[in-house]
Amino acid sequence: MKATTFKGPNLGTKLFILMSFILVVIPWFSYLYLSEMEDFLFESQANAQMLTAEGISTLLNGRADLFNELPLSPDGYERLYAHPLEKPIRIDGKRTDWEDVLDYNVGFGTRTVPDDQTQLVNQFYLVLGEHNDQVYAFVQVLDDSIIFRNRNILRLDLSDHIRVTFTGKDGQIQKLVITATEEGVTTAYAVEQNWRYALMGEAENKVPGVLTKTANGYSVEFRIPLELLGSTKNFGLAVVDVDSMESRSIESITGTLPSAGREAFGLVLLKSPEVLRIIEGLGYSGANIQVIDAQQRVRAEVGSYRDTSKTLQNIESGSSVPFLKRLVNGLLNPVYQIIDASLQNQEYTREDNIITEALQGNPGFDHLYSDDQGEMIVAAHPIIDHNAVIGAVVLKQSTNRILEVRRDALKRIVNFSIISVILFASIILGFSVRLAGRIRRLGAEANNAIDIYGRLRTNKISSETDSGDEIGDLARSISGMLTRLHQHNQFLENMPRTLRHEINNPLNALSTSLQNLEGQTDDKAKTKYLDSAKRGVNRIGMIVQNLADAASLEEALIGEEMEVINLHNLIKNYLANCKVVHPKVQFEYQGADLPAYAEICDFRIEQLLDKLVDNAIDFALPKTTVKLGLTASAQTISFFVENQGDPIPELIKDSLFDSMVTARDKNPDNRLHFGIGLYVVRVIADHHRGSVQAINLNQDSGVRLEVTLPRYINTEPDQSTTLADAIS
Repeated sequence: MKATTFKGPNLGTKLFILMSFILVVIPWFSYLYLSEMEDFLFESQANAQMLTAEGISTLLNGRADLFNELPLSPDGYERLYAHPLEKPIRIDGKRTDWEDVLDYNVGFGTRTVPDDQTQLVNQFYLVLGEHNDQVYAFVQVLDDSIIFRNRNILRLDLSDHIRVTFTGKDGQIQKLVITATEEGVTTAYAVEQNWRYALMGEAENKVPGVLTKTANGYSVEFRIPLELLGSTKNFGLAVVDVDSMESRSIESITGTLPSAGREAFGLVLLKSPEVLRIIEGLGYSGANIQVIDAQQRVRAEVGSYRDTSKTLQNIESGSSVPFLKRLVNGLLNPVYQIIDASLQNQEYTREDNIITEALQGNPGFDHLYSDDQGEMIVAAHPIIDHNAVIGAVVLKQSTNRILEVRRDALKRIVNFSIISVILFASIILGFSVRLAGRIRRLGAEANNAIDIYGRLRTNKISSETDSGDEIGDLARSISGMLTRLHQHNQFLENMPRTLRHEINNPLNALSTSLQNLEGQTDDKAKTKYLDSAKRGVNRIGMIVQNLADAASLEEALIGEEMEVINLHNLIKNYLANCKVVHPKVQFEYQGADLPAYAEICDFRIEQLLDKLVDNAIDFALPKTTVKLGLTASAQTISFFVENQGDPIPELIKDSLFDSMVTARDKNPDNRLHFGIGLYVVRVIADHHRGSVQAINLNQDSGVRLEVTLPRYINTEPDQSTTLADAIS
């Protein structure tokens, strides 16, 4: 059963995934750094606001008189708090402009619901606001039957109307009646004490208003200039109900009644002018400063934290912005939405809690978030007078500038990420295509080097062999492997022909000798033919032995033990033996006479020397000297065998130490030579972690075969010992 092979992603995909991961990590760390910087900016802005609030509170410390312009505890008066408005109210009778403060309305009077006599509801609801020295009022009245004023009747108390009581600038009580002849614009009249007739018969144009019908009655919206009210800001309001068109009698009067013994008006709590003058010069753009008394009433306020300018997102969404920037903004908008959503989901401290802490003497700041204004920072610092907290300074500032910095930074990060991804993707794609192409070419050439029958078509490859990278190393390794395989194949291919040639000669001599020996009776002739037959048998045995040595040498070297031996002594002793074995050859030693230690197998080195000496003797010119020598350096030991004769041909110089390579074609003594001797030399040298090389001498006077081995350093004897060893 054929095993299934899983095909994974290709090289280009792997590189792209790796680089994409890196390009995602870099923006992520950039975003983390941006978050840390954002927190630092938030902290810096909050500290700056805290220092500003502390400076303002220092100006107000000990100034309790500024907070005593009105009673801090207006006992006996109904508190009619005029809430500060961000923008003026449009007098149109609608409640749309009151959304910010409508929840602060106050109910007055009680009445029963017609369908449920046990359920009581307020007769009317009142909310006051203040903006630019104008007091705005919005009254919602519950009335089953609305009776408008008759234009032909001078009396003002015969219809549904609103009575306003206040103390004028002269300290005298002033009274106004606000009435309407139909739904729409109302008219205000200054009236006499009994609320019946208008004084001077003219309307008060400074108090405009509008009446609008509602499902349960009607609502009246009007404003009064702050200049009409006296310094005590006394203000009262009553709703008069008339239900009959015929009788036009008053059914009920419901007002903002104070405690017993007081006049029928309440107390309008407004900002303190003196405090306002103090802080007006301390405000700055984008910040809102409030001075709050101990009852958490705003006594003065300057500035606004609302950013009325166009937001960065809106500015950059116009048609004049380049397409690429609009595209980047489109990509960033989801990121902004995610971040804004995370801001909304965070747990923020309520503004009331910060103010409460400040009024308890604990300054502090925190982040706040609102749906319409986004994130802002609120700092509060107490105002002290004689170790008592009389109020607090509250400073609000939007974080839009920080958010714009964050948006700009996010844009740069996204721009960098997009450009980097495109650039690196292009580079990686091009690199992977080129790399894959190089690998495919190398694989195709390596695959074509062998035919379908397993025979080599070439002994090297040319693709990528000149490259200096890892693919070049791989190509050179494959080329070297093919070269060695080609040599081995040549060895196998040449072996039958060589064996046939080499074995046929001794077999022919052996056969001839046996045939001649068969018919001979002469003892001398028999001896001659027997000697010839023995030489043939010996020659065949030598052939077999050489082949066996070449085949089993590498396996035999694996298990052999190494020992530290003085190569100088070994070569000198070997040279002495050579002079005995080859008496007709002149030998000479050259080189150092000092000990040279190496970790070797001695008889294998002697076998190596046998091959080198035999090779030198075979190629040496008659009556010339064969030289053996030894040189040593700090790290290596080299010994050589040199002879005078023909140089090595350049064609075989690089492959001289491969198997089945020989230069004996011109040798007249063309005896048994397979080109295995120098191959054995190379194998033994490699086993000893050394190398071997062939060098043609100057002027082609001869050849030197040199073997280099690593020197054994750790057990090197001292100088006196080596000299003694050399003399011995």
